[in-house]
Amino acid sequence: MKFSLNSKDNNGYSKVEMYNESNVLKMAEHYRQILKLLGEDVEREGLLQSPVRIAKSMQFLTQGYNMDPDEILKSALFKQDYRQMVIVKDIEIYSLCEHHMLPFVGKAYVAYIPNGYITGLSKIARVVEAYSRRLQVQERLTTQIKECIQNALNPLGVAVVIEAKHMCMSMRGVEKQNSVTTTSDFTGAFQKEATRQEFIRLISSNLS
Repeated sequence: MKFSLNSKDNNGYSKVEMYNESNVLKMAEHYRQILKLLGEDVEREGLLQSPVRIAKSMQFLTQGYNMDPDEILKSALFKQDYRQMVIVKDIEIYSLCEHHMLPFVGKAYVAYIPNGYITGLSKIARVVEAYSRRLQVQERLTTQIKECIQNALNPLGVAVVIEAKHMCMSMRGVEKQNSVTTTSDFTGAFQKEATRQEFIRLISSNLS
């Protein structure tokens, strides 16, 4: 991966972008041809840099392919005798549907019951990010998060619930603007009705 630093001296703003320069150039040429096939004039001012911008954007949106979720969890593993629910709520999800490459956005609710070890709370969110920043379907994303936590931490149980709105349903096809898709997956202790209901109650409540 290579870094590109862009600065705007007039207002002091700067940003760092990370991308594979060789892949950007290859992808940009394909996007240029796609724009032509759509009937656009790729030589007009507004589109001159669009192929490169799109290529960089797609690398950012799919950066999860360069992340190792198991290593993310294991990088902050701590021995701790705690055997109650650990819940991370309202984790924002921005992903791309693999069928139409349109966004789906929502939130993930993740819980686990430790079995001798805990992980840093931010690592749970990073695991969600690692899997969601790929071409996905919501069902698989839910299961991948669950399996990663189960395999890396060997907890007494894992619960994952995702709620998301899919642009492929809102912008095209059936065009239903307010539909929300909910998926869930559970292991271990969360397969028991009482534990699962406690989890649902806690993620549904506003404790603040």
